[in-house]
Amino acid sequence: MSTDDAFADAYRAHYWAVSRFVARRLDGQAHEVEEVVAEVFSIAWRRRADLPDAPLPWLYGVARNCLANTVRGLGRYRRLLHRLGNHEVAHRRQAVESPDAERPGSWVHEALARLSPADQEVLRLATWEELTIEELAVTLGCGQSAAAMRLHRARARLRTQIDRMRMTVSARAGGDGND
Repeated sequence: MSTDDAFADAYRAHYWAVSRFVARRLDGQAHEVEEVVAEVFSIAWRRRADLPDAPLPWLYGVARNCLANTVRGLGRYRRLLHRLGNHEVAHRRQAVESPDAERPGSWVHEALARLSPADQEVLRLATWEELTIEELAVTLGCGQSAAAMRLHRARARLRTQIDRMRMTVSARAGGDGND
């Protein structure tokens, strides 16, 4: 199969997976999602000779790099707006609900938000994208042992945050923290 055919197959098979991957990380910013996905496949086209037999983890790795560039650019944009004056976009913040919020599962998002960006990313890749350790290693650009260790440590830190949140909610409710 030619490299052009391999790219076309990867595009058809994985366009929506890459789009969902990017959209989950750029919540509510549809224009930026389209831009990042276009950049991912533009890079994949230029590097089509490098596409592995299983290209999705490789595409996720490219998407992570493109997302990092986009997030840096958005940060620069917001800082510029802030310097220029009191503009709504410069002061927009993302609110995280408490564990006792009415939206089911919101406490998971709060616990996740308390983790480092690296821990958040490895957990999202393993859970949302359903990557295996091998695929996780390709996406993160590290060895399989390192990927497994990063995932293990991130899960442990998430459990710690969830336990802390339970203790806080229990204390507010007048309990002793032992359910």
